[in-house]
Amino acid sequence: MSEERFGEFVLVRRHEHGHVAELVLDRPKAMNAVSTDMARSIAGACAALGEDRDVRVVVLTSSHERAFCVGADLKERNSFSDAELVRQRPVARGAYTGVLELPVPTVAAVHGFALGGGFELALACDVIVADRTAVVGLPEVSVGVIPGGGGTQLLPRRVGAARAAELIFSARRVEAAEAGELGLVDQVVEAGRDRESALELAARIAGNSPVGLRAAKRALRLGQGLDLRAGLEVEDAAWRAVAFSGDRAEGVAAFNEKRKPQWPGE
Repeated sequence: MSEERFGEFVLVRRHEHGHVAELVLDRPKAMNAVSTDMARSIAGACAALGEDRDVRVVVLTSSHERAFCVGADLKERNSFSDAELVRQRPVARGAYTGVLELPVPTVAAVHGFALGGGFELALACDVIVADRTAVVGLPEVSVGVIPGGGGTQLLPRRVGAARAAELIFSARRVEAAEAGELGLVDQVVEAGRDRESALELAARIAGNSPVGLRAAKRALRLGQGLDLRAGLEVEDAAWRAVAFSGDRAEGVAAFNEKRKPQWPGE
């Protein structure tokens, strides 16, 4: 396993032989509250991971025992002038869009508090694995703002407009069991097993064609919100992008020869 640090608060681990990268939120003294520096580091780490053709899956984890991420650093925000807040906004957005726009499948491993921007980082992932200690929510209206890291757009895509409205307007926190029932998270596992379970899922995903994974994610994301006819055109374009790839040829050959594929990744 190799490690690379992005700034003071973000660590990337590349797991050997598995094509899995782990993006670790590592600001434990502040329960991973996202400061300007941390937001910049998240964006930088995502840019590097997106360009790394050896990475097939990214798992978003936390180094804090009791929290995934408690959201924006409100102590820092309280010190900003209006002009400073305006200047900081693109930096903050860069962290959330960095995760959202990763071209490979992403899995969030959530335990403890995942609130506000913390839950939005998880929502930016394709799959959310949470343990039984998880508490999620978008409480921004309780401090006079709105979810600004994608929450108003990503949450209704998960749970529907009315359910998202209730959760955002009430600012309430949702514990793991209910979060699983409502679809706020995708898997609920035993306490302390969120990272392990997310990495197991990532390893299964990473065994598949890297060309296929990137194309499937592109089709899933681009097709959201389109009518069925337009969505099927997006899917067809993605199919054409992989149909004549080396991965497709290897996948078919390996299936017929009853062996494990050796993906060329092109």
